[in-house]
Amino acid sequence: MRLLYGVQGTGNGHISRARMMAKHFAEKNVDVRFLFSGRAPDQYFDMDIFGHYQFRDGLTFATNKGSISALKTLAHLKPLTFIRDVRNLDLSSYDAIITDFEPITAWAGRLQKKPVIGVGHQYAFGYPEVPQSGVDLRNRLIMRFFAPVQYRLGLHWSNFNANITPPIINPDEIRQPCTTPPHIVVYLPFEDQQQVSEALAKFPAQKFIQYAPQLEREECGNISRRPTSLHDFKHQLCHAKGVICNAGFELISECLHMGIPALAKPVAGQAEQLGNAVALQQLGVASVMHEFSAKNIENWLANIPSQLPAHYPDVAAAICDWLLSGEWHDSSHLVSSLWEQTGRPSHTIAATG
Repeated sequence: MRLLYGVQGTGNGHISRARMMAKHFAEKNVDVRFLFSGRAPDQYFDMDIFGHYQFRDGLTFATNKGSISALKTLAHLKPLTFIRDVRNLDLSSYDAIITDFEPITAWAGRLQKKPVIGVGHQYAFGYPEVPQSGVDLRNRLIMRFFAPVQYRLGLHWSNFNANITPPIINPDEIRQPCTTPPHIVVYLPFEDQQQVSEALAKFPAQKFIQYAPQLEREECGNISRRPTSLHDFKHQLCHAKGVICNAGFELISECLHMGIPALAKPVAGQAEQLGNAVALQQLGVASVMHEFSAKNIENWLANIPSQLPAHYPDVAAAICDWLLSGEWHDSSHLVSSLWEQTGRPSHTIAATG
């Protein structure tokens, strides 16, 4: 079976999932090629595992100080380039298309009548049982038509009585003893980084490691500012006292897996992150602040809750086997088996605090 795997490059969560999938495909000697879109080619990093991958412009959203900016998003859109890329993508040599909310591969597969399987967090929102917030007609249309698929496999922190799997994480990553002094990892790429640093500087007794793609490596009092990287970030995450991040799916999934307390700030106007914030509050597994402020950080620091690890299984390995089986119309056994491996009811995640 020869596969084309499309990955949305906005943020790093989709790429993190794809890394785990690529690992298992390689172990099974599957012929899979990857296509990434949604960010400039020079903004990708640590991509060796994907071999000879492809880039396209694709579609993405733009932010301004932690909120979706409609004007900036429209200004960056290249609709004619998108249509050209969809039409020119030759899928004749592929047996099936997999997409993690990547629109070019999804639309090309649909037009060329190839099986298109959606594997990703966004596909969980197709079930009405999954918590949602801020979903208007525009957001519903985006979720439905941005990367349309024939078969879908959604991922979430609970199954919410829907046919969705646990998150894709690296099961080998475990929480390590905190460093001395204990640090907090801060990853808020959609916020103004200077404002983030100024807020963190108000807590000189607390060590922070602040990551963002545009930062240079430097020490600023109690803040270590770092450009985004894979291995350094993972090392600091595993040894962290806690995490402050946007309400994206993948990083919080890693925190839940390892039992690292998180304070999440959803990007205003972004339906996925607003829905994630509601889910986190319903499940009681992370703290949420809807406005980035030193006061909200202070309140969280004063009483960081304890968090028991969720211990998710190797979801990527199971999904890889399911994809290769060709039984894409039925994921019920895959879903039930994975939730059983968590060792707890599928609608709960153990937490205290």
